[in-house]
Amino acid sequence: MASIALDRTDVIVGVDTHKDEHVAVAIDGLGGVVDQPRFVAANPGGYMELLRWASSLGTVHAFGVEGCGSYGSGLAKFLRRYDETVHEVARPPRRGERRMSGKSDAIDAEHAARTVLSGSGTATPKLADGQVEAIRVIKIARNTAVKAHSTTIITLKTLVVTAPDDLRGTLESLTDHQLILACAALDASGDIGNPEVAIRHTLASLARRYLGLHEEIKTLSRHLKALTKAAAPQMLERFGVGFDTAAEMLITAGDNTDRVKSEAAFAKLCGACPIPAGSGKTSGRHRLNRGGNRQANAALYRVVIVRMRWHPPTIAYVERRTAEGLSKRDIIRCLKRFVARELYHLLPTPSIPVGLESAA
Repeated sequence: MASIALDRTDVIVGVDTHKDEHVAVAIDGLGGVVDQPRFVAANPGGYMELLRWASSLGTVHAFGVEGCGSYGSGLAKFLRRYDETVHEVARPPRRGERRMSGKSDAIDAEHAARTVLSGSGTATPKLADGQVEAIRVIKIARNTAVKAHSTTIITLKTLVVTAPDDLRGTLESLTDHQLILACAALDASGDIGNPEVAIRHTLASLARRYLGLHEEIKTLSRHLKALTKAAAPQMLERFGVGFDTAAEMLITAGDNTDRVKSEAAFAKLCGACPIPAGSGKTSGRHRLNRGGNRQANAALYRVVIVRMRWHPPTIAYVERRTAEGLSKRDIIRCLKRFVARELYHLLPTPSIPVGLESAA
């Protein structure tokens, strides 16, 4: 979006979002600040106040909103319902520009507006109102349950090491499953002030927690498998792609998958594209991309590792590239880029065009 196409009557609003209050700054099409910063409550009443204020300043061209995936989610959804153009804007860098201009809510809001005016550093926010949003929240619950599940058994095994000798001798030789069942059945009656009673009580408590989390993970996994199969059945058919990887790819793209304009953009979103690092006599060199969605990058890595072990075409590719002198790390980078391209073309097509969801 070039500022040359706009004039003084056009208004661009930048919004710095917070939990309880949002701060907005409006600029005209030539970059001049319009009116004083506006402070509104982070609720529907505040959103309507912000929209009316922006409309009173001129023709609203677009809104630049920070944190559309967190504190700005409600505002972004509200503005789309009123057919306003919304861009997600990254927060100002901690160094460079922020160091020179300082830090305040109004400064951040103005930065958001100027980013939209310049046409760089913006993205179409996720709609977060469809099946992919359901996948995202279920996956959050499953991920946290899996993490707690692992932490629980690690803690339990650590306590077994310091348990009284007779109890330790009974539990130490058991398999994980047998250990959990044995601990869950421990008799913890007696004076809790007694260290032996306390450790029996703790082991039983951890074992019951583990069993509860195990059932919770099974239920959430079943929901996640059903949702990903309904959203992207073809993706699940690809070699090495499980429901967790498919879910991560869908979450990365969002419900409105057409916001990702190309497979190259999707690879960059996943942190799987090389970044040019050439200068002078080092022209043509690239470096590893440390940005993008790291969970999506890790999902691509898992697919690549599985294919390198079991997928004949991938095994042949690895052998050929190794003979050409590439390291294993470089080969994995190439394969992640190929997998990103493959999975991009299997993302579901949104049923409602962006900007028309309020009319549906």
